[in-house]
Amino acid sequence: MKRVTATVCVVSAAMFFGAALYASAAETPVPAGENGIITADEWEEVYPELVQTYRQNEENTYRISYLDTDPYLANIYEGYGFAFDYTSAVGHSYCLEDVYNTERPHPLANCLTCKTADFTKMVNDLGEEVYSYDFQEVYSSMNESVGCYNCHANEEAAGEDNLTVTHSYITLALGEDHDGIDPRVLACGQCHIEYYFDPETKATRMPHADVAGMGPEATLAYYDEMDFADWTQESTGTRMLKAQHPEMETFLDENSIHNKMGLTCADCHMGSATATDGTTFVNHYWRSPLEDEALLETCAACHKDTDMTVKVHKLQAEITGVEKMLGKRLSLLKDTLADAVQSGLYSEEELNEIRSLYRSAQWYWDYCYVENSEGAHNSTFARNCLYKSQDLIQEAMDKLEAMAA
Repeated sequence: MKRVTATVCVVSAAMFFGAALYASAAETPVPAGENGIITADEWEEVYPELVQTYRQNEENTYRISYLDTDPYLANIYEGYGFAFDYTSAVGHSYCLEDVYNTERPHPLANCLTCKTADFTKMVNDLGEEVYSYDFQEVYSSMNESVGCYNCHANEEAAGEDNLTVTHSYITLALGEDHDGIDPRVLACGQCHIEYYFDPETKATRMPHADVAGMGPEATLAYYDEMDFADWTQESTGTRMLKAQHPEMETFLDENSIHNKMGLTCADCHMGSATATDGTTFVNHYWRSPLEDEALLETCAACHKDTDMTVKVHKLQAEITGVEKMLGKRLSLLKDTLADAVQSGLYSEEELNEIRSLYRSAQWYWDYCYVENSEGAHNSTFARNCLYKSQDLIQEAMDKLEAMAA
């Protein structure tokens, strides 16, 4: 099988880390592990204060069950793993143990794609056949969760082009230039995207080849063209899709004000920190800007004296409210379609027309539901997804009512 290697994205260490802090940095550590990864523990000897901010991600242990907050999900996802285990993500420090502990089935190693630097390196070294390896066998050799290697490979920070796309499926989809996406967006976006597993090879794949092809409409067309489904729902006979977490697609959408301004993920979720010698570097504690006073102060450049916490929470409450309302309607549509299938009164042609509408309605709704900002990254985009879902739900219900008349 052809091996796909990672490609370095060009952005200077001075831009991302702060040149002064690393002007006299020690030499790059020699990796102790057999897989050749320089771990956070090893980098800490060189950049202690930076790695200490990375360690703060261990503080994020908050979890909720979406099946408890939104009980209709079990019905919408009937027949799929999310119907019986769907909890919020904890901090990046816990990705590896989180995927191990989930009650959702994970027979193959491809479930480890964005959960650990060790698996990323394994794919880069051995090729895409790794994705189809047994999960338990591969998991036993994993040591570190999301770490330095994921965004930087083993590059020395001082004087080097520092951000690296280590996930090979990104380069395979977007090409060597990654369609011009800012490296500081792509470093996060290589995991925070919509993806699927190739039905034959089980390899992780992106459903688009450029920024213009991103978004729910283009991606749905892509999946329809290849006749792809994550699962077939037994009660409705519908070939369903499950969106992942399309943060990068949402941020790069044409309605994204912050993207148009040239801001990146790092600007709003990392910020700067000050070392003991007075130099600054990028804070590697990834969290909401609403939890960081320094980041909130940068918002004032455009938002002036607006209380951003109140503003964002109000927006998120609006989007979440619409999600819940439409989620219940989607669940009702699912039950109505299931009853129609069970009745035996309708032809497959009639049912397939409703199934297509249901599949699309669920897709647009899910695309917004699973995007982790609850509308904050791109409120216009979030509303458009929900409005599209609402229209499709209504069209399907109208057709079902007409069929039953």
